Amino acid sequence: MSDLSKFLEGIDNLSHRERVEEVFDWIHNKYPKLEIEIKWNQPMFTDHGTFIIGFSVSKKHLAVAPESVTITHVEDEIVKAGYDYTKEIIRMPWKSPIDYALLEKMIEFNIKDKANCSTFWRK
Repeated sequence: MSDLSKFLEGIDNLSHRERVEEVFDWIHNKYPKLEIEIKWNQPMFTDHGTFIIGFSVSKKHLAVAPESVTITHVEDEIVKAGYDYTKEIIRMPWKSPIDYALLEKMIEFNIKDKANCSTFWRK
């Protein structure tokens, strides 16, 4: 957790830091079995050593990275939420509300889809 604290302390904008903490607290409370790790200077949640979802922070948004298969799976919901996205990340603007139902759908999909995955990333 000290690595997570260092990551959070590195977010200069206090409201952005609080938003990230809120999201991470929500994930931790809803999915207590997920582990949080810092890899490539980004916080990631894992399940039995496999990647579930990752985050990064920029000036304009919180970037969510659930893997491209997951983005394809929830693409309609991303569009409905009004988020900009690529095949690898979803950009949640700081001024927009967090769509927790979308986060839940992505996390649930990855937990179920990767239940028997023995690698960090999908192959």
